Amino acid sequence: MITCSAPGKVYLFGEHAVVYGYSAICCAIDLRTRVQVEISDTTIIESSLGITGPDLQTHPYITRVIEKMQDLADIKGVHIKIESEIPVGSGLGSSAAVTIASIQALNELFSCKLGLEDIAIIGHDVERQVQGNASPTDTYVSTMGGVVMIPERKKLNALDCSIVVGNTGKFSSTKELVANVARLRDEFPDIIDPILTSIGDMSHIAEEHVNNGDYSTIGKLMNVNQGLLDAIGVGGAELSALVYAARSTGAYSAKITGAGGGGCIVALAENNDAENIAQAIRDTGAEAIITRNTHKGVRLES
Repeated sequence: MITCSAPGKVYLFGEHAVVYGYSAICCAIDLRTRVQVEISDTTIIESSLGITGPDLQTHPYITRVIEKMQDLADIKGVHIKIESEIPVGSGLGSSAAVTIASIQALNELFSCKLGLEDIAIIGHDVERQVQGNASPTDTYVSTMGGVVMIPERKKLNALDCSIVVGNTGKFSSTKELVANVARLRDEFPDIIDPILTSIGDMSHIAEEHVNNGDYSTIGKLMNVNQGLLDAIGVGGAELSALVYAARSTGAYSAKITGAGGGGCIVALAENNDAENIAQAIRDTGAEAIITRNTHKGVRLES
């Protein structure tokens, strides 16, 4: 029996623009998905969503992982059990974390000898199969950990501040939201393309400030990024309530993380302010989690 885990993530900059080849800065967080695998007579996938065999409706990511790994190993049957600290459909990279942890677990179980770059590439292929036009960001950061600029795959300095996540509890479909932005871009290219370019440019402007730990400037840029995400239609009343609750309680910044339309916001904060910010988010009726950046990507647990 093998157990592997992989972290979730938050976007500091660049969601949606990264789908079109622009840069994003993404940060692995210390919330993890654990995948336990063992050889079995048949294939069983067990998670909080239910117990199934290979099933593209209930367990699409795991099902696609098994198909990919069958090209590398003689997998006749396997029992896969998933436990996660990452809310599903929240913009925290739950699908990437379960995909990457599953690839690594099967890699270890069947001695496929995949390196981290191989795992990230396979993970991106799986997300692209399930979601359509998926970015490589989530799967790469979940594999490698730390703070990463994508698509350059450049490691930046770690964040030394608290990260407060506010969760609306409203499910968010990345596939649908990416498609909605694509339709808006097709309808108004002269308006939407410059917005996507600005979101992408922001990552390059922010790079030196991340490396220097200049959280005040990072915060200003993240807040601008939030306004641009609202402009392309991926915001919402619930998300805005959390954003302004966090900002008004002293956060450096607060913005959507991930696809938007529901899911989560991320706020950067001084360590001493984190609990007050979390409570302000809870006072809106949402869930709040205090976490930190982690340098640990996918790893073998046992």
